Amino acid sequence: MEIRNIAIIAHVDHGKTTLVDQLLQQSGTFRENQHVVERAMDSNDLERERGITILAKCTSVTWNDVRINIIDTPGHADFGGEVERILSMVDGAVVLVDAAEGALPQTKFVVAKALKRGLRPIVVVNKVDRSDARADEVHDEVFDLFAAQGANDEQLDFPMLYASGRQGWADYVVDGHKEDLSSLFDLIVKHVPAPNVDKNAPFAMVASILEADNFLGRILTGRVEQGTAKVNMPVRVLRMDGTIVETGRVSKLLAFRGLDRVPVEEVQAGDIVAIAGLSDATVSETIASPEITEALHAEPIDPPTLSMTFRINDGPLGGREGKKVTSRQIRERLFREVESNVAIKVTDSNESDAFEVAGRGELQLGVLIETMRREGFELTIGRPKVLTQINEETGEKEEPYEEVLVDVDEPYSGVVVEKLSLRKGVMQDMNPSGGGKVRLTFSIPSRGLIGYHSEFLTDTRGTGIMNRLFSGYGPWAGPIAGRRNGSLISAEDGVAVQYSLFSLQDRGTLFVSPGEKVYVGMILGEHSRENDLDVNPVREKKLTNIRAAGKDEALLLTPPRKMSLEQAIAYIEDDELVEVTPSAVRIRKLYLNPHDRKKNSRQKAG
Repeated sequence: MEIRNIAIIAHVDHGKTTLVDQLLQQSGTFRENQHVVERAMDSNDLERERGITILAKCTSVTWNDVRINIIDTPGHADFGGEVERILSMVDGAVVLVDAAEGALPQTKFVVAKALKRGLRPIVVVNKVDRSDARADEVHDEVFDLFAAQGANDEQLDFPMLYASGRQGWADYVVDGHKEDLSSLFDLIVKHVPAPNVDKNAPFAMVASILEADNFLGRILTGRVEQGTAKVNMPVRVLRMDGTIVETGRVSKLLAFRGLDRVPVEEVQAGDIVAIAGLSDATVSETIASPEITEALHAEPIDPPTLSMTFRINDGPLGGREGKKVTSRQIRERLFREVESNVAIKVTDSNESDAFEVAGRGELQLGVLIETMRREGFELTIGRPKVLTQINEETGEKEEPYEEVLVDVDEPYSGVVVEKLSLRKGVMQDMNPSGGGKVRLTFSIPSRGLIGYHSEFLTDTRGTGIMNRLFSGYGPWAGPIAGRRNGSLISAEDGVAVQYSLFSLQDRGTLFVSPGEKVYVGMILGEHSRENDLDVNPVREKKLTNIRAAGKDEALLLTPPRKMSLEQAIAYIEDDELVEVTPSAVRIRKLYLNPHDRKKNSRQKAG
């Protein structure tokens, strides 16, 4: 059977997974009466909750006796490592662009990677059924984007379809028949080349995706670059430099058929397959026949730009809510993550029982922390720090910069420009985007965006949309102002009392509710002034045997501000930590004892 390997790439929320649902449905993958969940490819719990794709996944459909292997990729910039890795497995790409939002930063990122690999993408302008769709303008935007990324003449002559993934149709014109996705299927078969591989050479493939299975152990997915793989055949695993990682046998070969992985006896070059039976092999390594001595080329991954310190939970409530609390367990889990996620780096920290975890952004590391807490881990997380480098030519320190695209209502554009300017952002462009909105483009140090998103939503009354993309390293921008307000810090251990919190809410915004456990050094809220304030949240009302003439006044509390994990990580300062357990997210001071805090602040001042 002929094979076509394609990736579906796009900016976050432009409809990739929904389109894949329709491709599976219309290719006859499902039975007529089969119940299929929406966004079937987002199988991970976090993906379904957040409505985003986090992990790249493979599926397969058959169209007119041609097998089309489709890889659904993440759309968020923080998971760009997943996109870079899987592009080596495909011979073509479908670039999906929203008919209203146009080409956004992540579109630019994935298109640049696809063009660099020499792929000739198919462009699909999706969501043309939106009321604010501007399909023709978006077509011009995409052409300009391809030209700006250095596309050659063949790549610039890209085929284009207009589609509605939710309604399940694609056509060459906006007002076409709107029947089904046959135009897209036919275009993929005609435009995407068959894999250029040697079926007679010895077997070799590069592992691109690593998963763990309770029964099969490590499962490595990749495209067979040459030869034929058979069950029980001997193989060796090679690193990039040619050193041998391990030797073993292929205990299981799994081919993709729809949403299922089906055991097969043999696979040929060009097909995408999952292999089980190896204990040490990991991503980017070559799995090959014993006679192969040189590793296949694997694309290098862009380096991480942000790091956080993962520590054990050494607070008074440590060990009460989670099952995995030791530094050994945290270390094993982090290094297991590194094996499957090449965009993350882990090193031992200077502190005891702590590790430096570097990644692409706050969301990527936030997803890792959320996954760990659901697995029963307890840990504390430090403030995100950007990773700097020294320019070899000038000898000056450089830091990561990001391109930020902001869509905001016109009345709020002034406050956004002002706030980003304070954070060392430089406005590159400002254009009306229709419907009373303005599109602003900034270049800003990554440091300046830490903790800004919640402030941005407040300033724009929740109507603003901010997209960001790593653009490279630039000169160190100097000091950037952080959070202006201090903290309300608990001076007592115990349980928060309504009577006490009622008197404290005049001092600032509270983060805790009555009945929650508190301890010395835990942050209870945001002070209305710049300094930190130690307060007593467990003080109860003194009772007497004298009856009052009137009723006690009703103690009405303002609902506390409950932070998500990402919000808490973005909120903290350098001397604060986020305590993460399976059942709670708390904020605390690094030094719980007030005397230790004063001593540390004096040492810094001195």
